[in-house]
Amino acid sequence: MRSIKPLRILVVDDEPSARSGLELLLRQESYEVDTAADGMQALEIAAERPPDVTVTDLRMPGMDGIELAKKLREPFPRMPIILVTAVGEVNSAVRAMRAGADDYLVKPLDFDELLLAIERGVERRDLRAETEELRRQLRERDRSGLEGLIGSSPAMQEVYKIAARVAPARATVLITGESGTGKGEVARAIHAKSPRATSPFLTLQCAALAETLLESELFGHERGSFTGADKRRIGRFEQSHGGTLFLDEIAEIPPSLQVKLLRVLQERTFERVGGNEQIKVDVRLIAATNRDLSAEVAEGRFRADLFYRLNVVHIHMPPLRARGNDILTLANHFLRKFSEENNKRIEGFSDRAVSKMLAHRWPGNVRELENAIERAVVMVEGPVIDEGDLPISPTDDKGGIQIPGSSMAEIERHAILTTLDAVGGSTTKAAEILGISVRTIQYRLHEYGRAGTHRAST
Repeated sequence: MRSIKPLRILVVDDEPSARSGLELLLRQESYEVDTAADGMQALEIAAERPPDVTVTDLRMPGMDGIELAKKLREPFPRMPIILVTAVGEVNSAVRAMRAGADDYLVKPLDFDELLLAIERGVERRDLRAETEELRRQLRERDRSGLEGLIGSSPAMQEVYKIAARVAPARATVLITGESGTGKGEVARAIHAKSPRATSPFLTLQCAALAETLLESELFGHERGSFTGADKRRIGRFEQSHGGTLFLDEIAEIPPSLQVKLLRVLQERTFERVGGNEQIKVDVRLIAATNRDLSAEVAEGRFRADLFYRLNVVHIHMPPLRARGNDILTLANHFLRKFSEENNKRIEGFSDRAVSKMLAHRWPGNVRELENAIERAVVMVEGPVIDEGDLPISPTDDKGGIQIPGSSMAEIERHAILTTLDAVGGSTTKAAEILGISVRTIQYRLHEYGRAGTHRAST
């Protein structure tokens, strides 16, 4: 079934007759239609008027349908993309579907088949949205995560609490933490729980670009504004209008651009590079850094007024070594993910592998853990991942969690006692975090000779 609001279809084809023909037929079916002659024009139109469905030709000069599908996937992760291809290009169509397209049709185009593909794509989009919402509700009910974030440690529960409170607001958020802790995932979670969830979410790595390119990426440029600027470019702020822009490694922005960024936050207006037109935008900004911005301000490398504008709400991502049993929760999540991707049946981790993971400091945090589990899944030959399959070095005396011995009983004892200490001795809170019953904790404490030393409730 179609939505009550007319669906907006973006038709992309370099042949004028094909574009106009499809536009006429789709309008007769009560769709709103935008057309573009190439991929760059399609991206500009999509940034200004987000489509519900994109129908694009495969072969086009400049940017082909495959590249366009990839670029549309970032701001519009759920939008159906339908590729139109010639009979002999089916292999290319399959590659395009892997790149982000949802369906493909073969020329000459059957219009009834196109209508069916549009309806099918919209239904799949709505079903995915409903499924994600149900999963979100289940995770939050079980206190196991927030919008795709995984972990139930006290440190992560604090992150979830702040993120959930700030999501409905427009306030700027500054996320700090070591590299690999998941700052980008928190930004996506905030966007997904906000009223802007159906609008674009764009990211920009500020350290990856030279100053002139970074300015153009942020604010866009007019044709002829510098060498190589052969056409107007729409920047990330315009593309994010109505949605969220996530600026990672914000400390790397040079002073000249800090001034312009501050103005956007204060006045919500800017000019493209080489232009005079005042452009007004409604964008929610989330920034992240692994540096101490207050120290950067003290050293004169970062503007104090911009820091205060960014730091309206502060979320600090804890390092993995401070998240206790979340290490195993994440490890099992990655094990399931990569086992499925590599079509392998792996039962789990050996006792020594578990001990090794809990003892490791994880300087690369969640990203290091994910890479380690992926490599282990790819390389392991048997049904169980052992300590030798994990590409991590043995922990020295400067390492992370030190666990005497390596038996499951010793690991369990360490997990229970460490968690109890972290929650002030409450067996109820510890049971919630560890996913076991209060009775089990009390029984184990009796075995450890620690009975009566912990509270039975909060």
